[in-house]
Formats: sequence, C-alpha cells, structure tokens
Amino acid sequence: MKAYIFKRLLIMVPVLIGMTIIVFSIIHAIPGDPAETILGQKATEQSKEALREQLGLNNPWYQQYFTYMGDLLQGDLGQSIRTRVPISQEIMPYLAATAELTISAMLFAIIVGVNAGIISAWKQNSWFDYICMLIALIGVSMPIFWLGLMEQWIFSLKLHWLPSIGRMNQRDPVETVTNLYVLDTIIAGRWDQLWTVIKHLVLPSVALGTIPMAVIARMTRSSMLEVMNSDFVRTAKAKGLSQFVVVYKHALKNAFIPVLTVIGLQTGALLGGAVLTETIFAWPGVGRYIYDAISSRDYPVIQSGILIIAFIFVFINLIVDLLYAAVDPRIRYR
Repeated sequence: MKAYIFKRLLIMVPVLIGMTIIVFSIIHAIPGDPAETILGQKATEQSKEALREQLGLNNPWYQQYFTYMGDLLQGDLGQSIRTRVPISQEIMPYLAATAELTISAMLFAIIVGVNAGIISAWKQNSWFDYICMLIALIGVSMPIFWLGLMEQWIFSLKLHWLPSIGRMNQRDPVETVTNLYVLDTIIAGRWDQLWTVIKHLVLPSVALGTIPMAVIARMTRSSMLEVMNSDFVRTAKAKGLSQFVVVYKHALKNAFIPVLTVIGLQTGALLGGAVLTETIFAWPGVGRYIYDAISSRDYPVIQSGILIIAFIFVFINLIVDLLYAAVDPRIRYR
C-alpha cells in the first residue's frame, strides 16, 4: 500500500507544476494594466511605473514565474494588491467557509443520492424508481441560482423557517478557532449558536448539493443494476441472506467504484463552482473572494485562489485513488 501511495504522489508532481504554469500564463494573458487599475486612470505615468517596478511586472514573464515558484515553495502566496494583506492569512477564513459549505452539500448529496439510487435499483420499475429518477433529472437540469432564489422565497420569506443569508448570528458571535463555524461553536460549547449555524447551512447546502445528488443517484442506480444481476448476488440470496444485507453489504461494495469516482469529481467541482451559491446567500467563501479580486484586477489573489482550488481538486482525486485501493485491493497491484 505504501508503494502505491508513493507512486500516486510522484504522478502528482508534474500535474501540480503544469497547473502553476497554466494558471500563471492565463492570469498574465488577461488584458489590462494592473498598475492603472490600482492607481486609477488619472494617476501619473511615473507612479504607474514605480508600482510596476515594485510588483515586478517589468521583469520578463519567465523571471516572474520563477520568482513566483520560489515564493510558493516557501509557502508565500504573495500579498493582495488591494488590501496589502498576505494572501495566505487573508484567504483562510474564505477557504474555511467554502469548505464548510462544500462538506455540508456533499453530505446531503451522498446520503440522499446513494440511498435513492440503491432503492431505485432494488425496486426497479416501481413507482419509487420512476419518481426518484424524475427528481434526479429535474435536479440535474435545474439552475442553482433559480433553486437558491426559490428556497429563499419559500423557506425564508413565506414560511420564516430558515435564514436566507450569512453564516451565523453576527449579533452574538463565537470566538473563531478553525473558521469552521460548526466546529467553533462545538469547541465553545455554544449549542444555541450551533443550531443557528446549522440553520444557516441548510438552504445553501441543498442548493449547492442538488446537482451532485442527482448525478450520484443516477450513477448509483446504474451501477447497482449491473451488479444486482451478478452471480455472487444470486448466491448470497440463495444462502438465505436478507435483501437488505445482500444489497448494502455485498452489492453496494462492488458497485461503489464508479460512484466513488463521481463523488470525487463532484466534490472538486463544488469547490470551484460555489460562486453562484455564495453570491445568492451572501456566503463569504473563496468564490466571492476571487470574484472581488477579478473586479479589482488583484492578480496575486486571483492566481493564488485558483491555484489553491486546483491543488485541492488534485488532492481530492488522490484521496479517491486511495479509496479505490481500500474498496478493491486488486487496484493497488495494477
């Protein structure tokens, strides 16, 4: 197993280097003068030139890249042009907010999607199967921004059940330790605020997790139907095992590899695609952080934000690869 992990880590090295080159090239190909954006069009040419020299924009692109890589290897993501705060310090609360939202959305998607897919395959061609697949089709086709607005209109404005924006009650804040408010409220023993944080999470999590839930449900059903017709499933039934044990213990484990692939891909996609949900629900996540940086041409923030999300995506894929080996030990020997 150690050799398999080492092999996967080695494969990641050229991938990560390639990502830094792509992100660096794209950012520097964006038209516009960062110095003029920061100082304004009325700034003198001398002040613009001084800022370009300060930021290293006058150096050749390859020199800028090697300087950037040297800083990156030392853990230095640079400094925000707009706020003059180190990015590694400034981005952490935004990353934590997006991580908390993504984890909640994926928990909803996995729990509902996997079980709906299993039961649909178990009860193939039943009314439950038809309803689940219809809901999955609607879920895949439904725009996130429309679903988010409908949730706010129904559950916040009409029923007054759940809050529509924010992460917690700002009038009664809890001391932040991890910037993951669920954990912070548990650490502080603030159970009233924990309930408030969970209520704030519900609507954005459901909106963000609906599409992954639908994709996971359809993939689980398809994979389970293929496995349910296998010889080992018929043997398990012939032994007199209950249908529940046959489906969840024997069939699901053998059908879970493609489902695990979808879960990994959808988790990575949510990290980079949560900007709509974060905008609708005023969620202070990394998507909005990068969006604000794009508006102000804050190149170091854009570069670092995209790169961090890309790194997380790659590491999620690594975790999925390792889980493949855990689910099916034959994979590590290929």
